[in-house]
Amino acid sequence: MTQRMIIPYPNKVLTTPAAPVDAITDDIRAIWDEMIDVMDAMPGYGLAAPQLGVGLALAVVDASTKRGQAMRLANPQILHSSVEPRDHEEASPNLPGVSAKVTRPRAVTVRFMNADGVWDRHEFVGLWATSVQHQIDHLAGKMYFDRLSRTKRSMLLKRATKLRG
Repeated sequence: MTQRMIIPYPNKVLTTPAAPVDAITDDIRAIWDEMIDVMDAMPGYGLAAPQLGVGLALAVVDASTKRGQAMRLANPQILHSSVEPRDHEEASPNLPGVSAKVTRPRAVTVRFMNADGVWDRHEFVGLWATSVQHQIDHLAGKMYFDRLSRTKRSMLLKRATKLRG
């Protein structure tokens, strides 16, 4: 099987909300496996299916100090967010060469369909929470820079365009 490539911004799949997943099938498991391979090769802390051109609500997250701890999530939804914020420098392989500090809740409780096709919930804290929120944004058709002020977003996109040449 040929590995999917990271889709460059601005591609419509990156700005379109992903379709919900009805059931966990072998095809879904194969997409998750491929997403983990791409995430580990970047290296990154998470990946959403639209980043590879797949318009399904699938994400993987691995913010562990050693690889191999990836969580597979289908249809993730944030149920609760902590009041305490956390700043983190975020980036995306869909728009290489640029990053920005984004403030998000330090912890979130997320409901999702797990790899067994069962609805589950998990509390994510710190970098795990930042990554899962970043992926959920992708599934909603949003990029991390959509959380910046209009001026900062404009400057970041201009810098990215200049880097592309």
